[in-house]
Amino acid sequence: MYWFVALLTLAIIGLILVGILLELRPHLSTRWRPWYRPALGTQLVVFVTAQLGLLLLGINDALAAPETVAVAGGLAEFSVGRGLAVIGAGIPTALSTIGAGIAVGPIGAASLAAITEKPENMGRTLIYLGLAEGIAIYGLVISILLLNKI
Repeated sequence: MYWFVALLTLAIIGLILVGILLELRPHLSTRWRPWYRPALGTQLVVFVTAQLGLLLLGINDALAAPETVAVAGGLAEFSVGRGLAVIGAGIPTALSTIGAGIAVGPIGAASLAAITEKPENMGRTLIYLGLAEGIAIYGLVISILLLNKI
């Protein structure tokens, strides 16, 4: 299992270093054109493979984890399974806020353009913005409901 962690770490370090190099010296991308894209693609494949390997090999640890035990301070210790459950409960909020951000950008720009042409349309454009923001609130509600089940 440790070799998966090593592959994952090397892939992340490689992606970061190549990204920093191409950010600092963008003219190198035209000179490296024949090989830098396949190299980045290979690093991404290694990264995804290592993530899947950790998931498949780590699931046995999560299922075999002991129950949480109450300690003297009243706090419970986190097992691997409980930690994965908390991460899983946070995923709906993360994805819905990303989706809301993607939705609000174009809607906000279009609503500003519409308001400059016809100021009486401001109420209607605010409703559209509110609908886009509602996506994030739905994800937050789902995360709260999931956390109550844990």
